[in-house]
Amino acid sequence: MLAPAAVVAHLVRRRLQLSLAKHPSLTGHVRMAKRVAGWLPGYSYDEERFFAADQAPGEVVARRREGFRRLAVHFAGRHSKSIALSAAAAARISDLQFTRTYRVPFPFSRHLRENLKLGGFVAASSGVTLTDLDGQTGYDLGGAYGVNVFGYDFYKECMAEAATRAAALGPVLGPLHPCAAWNAERLCQISGKDEVSFHMSGTEAVMQAVRLARYHTRRRHLVRFCGAYHGWWDDVQPGPGNPMPAAHTYTLKEMDAATLRVLRTRRDIACVLVNPLQALHSNLPAPGDSSLVDGSRRAGFDRDAYTRWLRQLREVCSDRGIVLIFDEVFLGFRLAPGGAQEYFGVQADLVTYGKTLGGGLPVGVVCGRRDLMKRFREQRPADLCFARGTFNSHPLVMAAMQVFLERLETPQIRSVYDGLEERWNGRAAELNRCLTEAQLPVRVANLSSVWTVTYEVPSRYNWMFQFYLRAEGLVLSWVGSGRFIFSLNYSEADFAEVAARFVRAAKAMREDAWWWHPPGITNRDIRRSMLGEAFRHLRGN
Repeated sequence: MLAPAAVVAHLVRRRLQLSLAKHPSLTGHVRMAKRVAGWLPGYSYDEERFFAADQAPGEVVARRREGFRRLAVHFAGRHSKSIALSAAAAARISDLQFTRTYRVPFPFSRHLRENLKLGGFVAASSGVTLTDLDGQTGYDLGGAYGVNVFGYDFYKECMAEAATRAAALGPVLGPLHPCAAWNAERLCQISGKDEVSFHMSGTEAVMQAVRLARYHTRRRHLVRFCGAYHGWWDDVQPGPGNPMPAAHTYTLKEMDAATLRVLRTRRDIACVLVNPLQALHSNLPAPGDSSLVDGSRRAGFDRDAYTRWLRQLREVCSDRGIVLIFDEVFLGFRLAPGGAQEYFGVQADLVTYGKTLGGGLPVGVVCGRRDLMKRFREQRPADLCFARGTFNSHPLVMAAMQVFLERLETPQIRSVYDGLEERWNGRAAELNRCLTEAQLPVRVANLSSVWTVTYEVPSRYNWMFQFYLRAEGLVLSWVGSGRFIFSLNYSEADFAEVAARFVRAAKAMREDAWWWHPPGITNRDIRRSMLGEAFRHLRGN
């Protein structure tokens, strides 16, 4: 038996290892982040402060005011029906209230909502475009949150064919439509796994994968990486945005040796969750313009480095009996026909899919090793890992999935993957070249067809760029310039037009003086100023 001093030393060492594996930012310290979020006071800028939060001189403020006015007139004139319905529906649809409030940093939100209104409804899709209620058509950069990999027409065809295949059975639940068996066989071939379970969303699929890992390892803790998103349930979304604590979750640094040390030495870890999208912005939250308070957003992708990390992770998980879970709900089928496992050449124990796999309909899937997918113990018949859902394996969803998987094998779709990475890397490089030549302080970073915009000036107004992009007919999701999700059917002509509009938007933003900033100011100066501002509002001054 260890002496008391030795026990204390062991516990202190374990705790220190865990602390060293956490990212030094608030993103890596979720409990502290939650406390800070509860402390941060809400306040709104008046009209004068809205345009001069950086103490800009009068001439700059005047240019900003005029640019803002032109944008408001532009949107009101071209999208009046969409804006009117959005305003009316927001009283009943809580999601609309949330997204319109959090498009921009909160001190700017109220004045912007009241004076620069956007529509949240569209009527039709075609090719790489969306058309709103006013008949205005724009290039879609939202990608239906990742669903749209092959173009909207592709999914409309999947849905139409699925309706025909499932029509005879209709909404029968419990007994399975025969296409469910076909889907399971094909998904096992694609994922390299033995068994499949169907769910209604990516969040549900991740929930089940974690439950199975805990059930079979008889351990409680899961490891997620700093900034990663795995759905909105308690254990995988600790910190701000989740009212419940995550008592059995370790949030650790990705691509870090300290994390590997924790995995090698602890015996309470059931699984490690990996979202390969984090390779674009490692250890940072998904970028959105609501948190774009300065110019410090960063992103970049090194495929070789991330591959080495995943291999190290695979090795330590195998050695320690930890279940390695790839969350491919977002990236599955976007990087390669076999998803991130194929793209990086690393096999997980469990893989979750969603979004695009449903052929345009809601779906979540878990694929895994046979020993991990089993939900009961024959020697202990009351010891179960129960997971069911009324609409799991819905006939219409299963039929749409079957059509999607069939088309995935066609020469037409397979050819889309030829030269995929080089094509999208080349497009990003070309746009960055144009931006550099025009001396514009914006750049793009990408992981294949998933992009984010970064800024090279310490401005408090970088978030305004999203509205100039929208004014050029580029349709964004509510996170603005934080994430563009291109469908793979973008032609060279389509992309050239998007790039031209992007550059025009940046030039207009510069002309309206939003990128003016005090000489010598840094991003750190801005954050310090905002912290002082929050303290003053907290004290009521």
